[in-house]
Amino acid sequence: MRSAVVSDPAVGALRFQTLSLTMAAAFAPVVWGSTYLVTTEFLPADRPMTASVLRALPAGLLLLLLAPGLPPAGWRLKTAVLGALNIGAFFPLLFLAAYRLPGGLAAVVGSIQPLVILGLCLVLGWGRPRTAQVLWSFVALAGVSLVALTGQSTVDAIGLAAAAAGAFSMAIGLLLTRRWGVAPGMHPLTSTAWQLIVGGTLIVPLIPLVDHGAWQLDAPAVLGYAWLSVIGGALAYALWFRGARALPSANMALLGVLSPLTAAVLGLLALDQSLSPLQCLGFALALLGSMLGQIKRTPVHPNHV
Repeated sequence: MRSAVVSDPAVGALRFQTLSLTMAAAFAPVVWGSTYLVTTEFLPADRPMTASVLRALPAGLLLLLLAPGLPPAGWRLKTAVLGALNIGAFFPLLFLAAYRLPGGLAAVVGSIQPLVILGLCLVLGWGRPRTAQVLWSFVALAGVSLVALTGQSTVDAIGLAAAAAGAFSMAIGLLLTRRWGVAPGMHPLTSTAWQLIVGGTLIVPLIPLVDHGAWQLDAPAVLGYAWLSVIGGALAYALWFRGARALPSANMALLGVLSPLTAAVLGLLALDQSLSPLQCLGFALALLGSMLGQIKRTPVHPNHV
């Protein structure tokens, strides 16, 4: 019976589909790991809200050209809420933390997201997390913490609060994205486009309140904004939200640890930074926690699909 069930083509197809969705979704946090490098090396300094808007609005408009349409009347509020959580709140908090905290500390705080999602699921009654998933979340968090070790002793309270609030905002957004899905008959790219547009529009008023650096749109800045918007915005979020609607939220959150790991690799390759043996161990632990936290044992049951 066991061998017959394991070899069931439907089970194999489901596993392959899940693996494909996970790998595609993982592209997003890997690309987002380049944000710190692009921001510090290509973009004008002290312009976090400008970067947030130019990452969101052009990406949303591009996706809307590819999949034009409006959310149905009953889904417009949901789309606005998702846009506010996933983009409008998360982007400013992300860039604010990046500007005020050492990159390593910001990464550690952001990596609490899987545990936030697991906790919210318990509190809201939206499912009971698997024990293994909780354990691998802690392994991933410990790994990111080791990778992000720095010699800095001071902590900016505002930056720390921004990083924590950003993790909560993205966690709630992931949960609701999974729970609500897409409106019937609406193209998924259209939903993603409007989330980016709504979120980017909400950030616009913050530009004169937060940004104070000179804005010089030279060639490196154009390349940096284009990378963040087209690749890190339109493409990455299209893949990320597709995964978020189909995969468990906790699994998606575990993929988020790939972002600080990518940032560490880029720092190693492009900025002549180095990793200590302890940080290398943390790198391995974070990858292990992220990958093994995705695995769910398929129950051996004749009716399992």
